[in-house]
Amino acid sequence: MYSYNEFDEAFVRERVAQFSQQVARRIDGSLTEDEFKPLRLMNGLYLQLHAYMLRVAIPYGTINPTQMRQLAHIAQTWDKGYGHFTTRQNIQFNWPLLKDVPAILSALADVGMHAIQTSGNTIRNVTADHFAGAAEDEIEDPRPYAELLRQWSTDHPEFQFLPRKFKIAVTGSPNDRAVVKSHDIGLRMIRRGSQVGFEVLVGGGLGRTPMIGQVVRDFLPIPDLLPYCEAIVSVYNLLGRRDNKYKARVKITVHENGLEEIQRQVEARFAEIRPTFHGHDQALLDDIRAAFAPPAFRNAPTDAHDTALADPVYRAWADTNLATHRNAQYAIVTISLKKHGETPGDATAHQMRVMADIAERFAHGELRISHEQNVILPHVHKSDLPMVHAMLQQAGLGTANVGLISDIIACPGMDYCALATARSIPVAQQIATRFEELKLEHDVGPLKIKISGCINACGHHHVGHIGILGLDRAGVENYQITLGGDGTETAVIGERAGPGFAYDEIVPAIERLVRAYLDVRSEPSETFLQTYRRLGLGPFKAALYPAEGAQDAA
Repeated sequence: MYSYNEFDEAFVRERVAQFSQQVARRIDGSLTEDEFKPLRLMNGLYLQLHAYMLRVAIPYGTINPTQMRQLAHIAQTWDKGYGHFTTRQNIQFNWPLLKDVPAILSALADVGMHAIQTSGNTIRNVTADHFAGAAEDEIEDPRPYAELLRQWSTDHPEFQFLPRKFKIAVTGSPNDRAVVKSHDIGLRMIRRGSQVGFEVLVGGGLGRTPMIGQVVRDFLPIPDLLPYCEAIVSVYNLLGRRDNKYKARVKITVHENGLEEIQRQVEARFAEIRPTFHGHDQALLDDIRAAFAPPAFRNAPTDAHDTALADPVYRAWADTNLATHRNAQYAIVTISLKKHGETPGDATAHQMRVMADIAERFAHGELRISHEQNVILPHVHKSDLPMVHAMLQQAGLGTANVGLISDIIACPGMDYCALATARSIPVAQQIATRFEELKLEHDVGPLKIKISGCINACGHHHVGHIGILGLDRAGVENYQITLGGDGTETAVIGERAGPGFAYDEIVPAIERLVRAYLDVRSEPSETFLQTYRRLGLGPFKAALYPAEGAQDAA
């Protein structure tokens, strides 16, 4: 993985010193909150419902044990003993005191981390497939390209005050695990003959106007990656609306101008700036690639794992939380941060240290944060899996539910966020607890529920197989349900099922929905999404609104 060089170190230390002075001026009253706001947002500091929140960048979700331990130290020293992993592969600390933020940023800098550009109208943390470098289906590890984009976009002088925030995601596999089609720029690595390049999508995004990204270039050679991305952002910077923040994202720019016009302007800008790239970016890319060399995989028997599969508890975990590694002796381990009844994405300081220890002992010193708010050990030899499982169980991290109904994405909602109009966390907790009581989730199989507490869609509800959107209706929480959403390579926005449900009605509604699926699926192997695509909204709407069906029958 990439390590800071002297330039990176000096740059981050300078920003810490600069922001420390700004914090001091805010505390002594020299800066008003209005004056301080743009400065703190440039350094990842939000003012939420009850306290400040600091969002820390974890570029493309890759982190090492030393960094994870430092996050644990920060949580224990300056917060309430936990951190919250997010859908942009970042971590948030929800309770820091303003006076402590400079010390936190300094502690982050000690381990090559920062909070720069995790907020504001700029290019945010570049995300990538959390199985990168390990997945069996991968064409090439996308993280060197994500790192190149990170270095290019950090403090880019032209792109610090864009019309609105801007997000980039990269995947190196045909099976999209990075939700690239819901990003401002989505990069899908593809092969054309013997050449590897990118399919480039533009204009994806969720929020109040959800859209799926459109292909602006069907094949982009790797040497053209930076100038082409710069051309896209340059065109957006000129065309993007600044008169209405709700119409300022690039998806609206593409919609209002049309894809063909955007393509024309991007290609024209690309032709202008491509000659100014003299190969220095490719030399840098070669250096970056070297930092992402595969670990030294060991050759050993896998009998311990094979024998352990006879244990039903271990087998359940192996069936849901392990994925196929490109090396047959290894597995990719997903650590669920979705224990039934707990807050999705939260990890205590102790749990962070346990994950760091496991990664150091058994996973070649690597961890990944997924956009689904879980933690990944990308390289674990199968002989070590029983010990890894035992250590995870002891720390409350052994839940066998990855990809199942309780593996829910949920934004912080009204428990933390000043923008939220409804609670998300309690709904997620209650759904998970209910299906654990029913002992149904393994029978239900793969099913992605995503919950947002407002129309900003931080919980990705639009691309959930079942999406839940919490809204305020005359001072009362009301939850809309969308069905059939998909965040993979076959991405689609979910369809609204009908009127919303009150807070105390939403969990029973989800239960009716899932029971209807179990009744109408063609066979146990047919997933919820496959069943929905085969049958459409009809049977699910009838289950959600049985009173309407009774009226129709009458």
